[in-house]
Amino acid sequence: MRYFEDIEVGSTEEFGEYHVTKAEITEFAEQYDPQPFHTDEDAASESAFGELVASGWHTAAISMRLLVDNYLEEQAGMGGRSADELRWERPVTPGETLSLRLEVVDKHCSERDPQRGYVDNYVEVVNQDDEVVLSYTVTGMIERRKNGE
Repeated sequence: MRYFEDIEVGSTEEFGEYHVTKAEITEFAEQYDPQPFHTDEDAASESAFGELVASGWHTAAISMRLLVDNYLEEQAGMGGRSADELRWERPVTPGETLSLRLEVVDKHCSERDPQRGYVDNYVEVVNQDDEVVLSYTVTGMIERRKNGE
């Protein structure tokens, strides 16, 4: 288990692999973001994108899955505090494979709870061509070791 004291500012990690399918794009969009360029190939071909693209919220949800499966499961996490500067850098299309890059950019102890620290991570989701498709900064609450050990 990785606690607040074990996390180093400046450390980086790359992980995960998630293959995005057309069926998944349309299923997510039909439920959460039913815009035609996410749900209908014909309509999407007439859109600014020229083809079916994943909802940005779908891409963000995939990034969360990659984080949980490859990074957060090893931490003494206490939940998230914020997500800032969310940017959809380029659309995600069916058949792309996404992975995640993460850099710890800051950390500090909670002023109100001595058992908790905050860690700021800069996240980039990249496709198989190493093109950034999504970026954001997320702050997580991480348990501190007992007595700061």
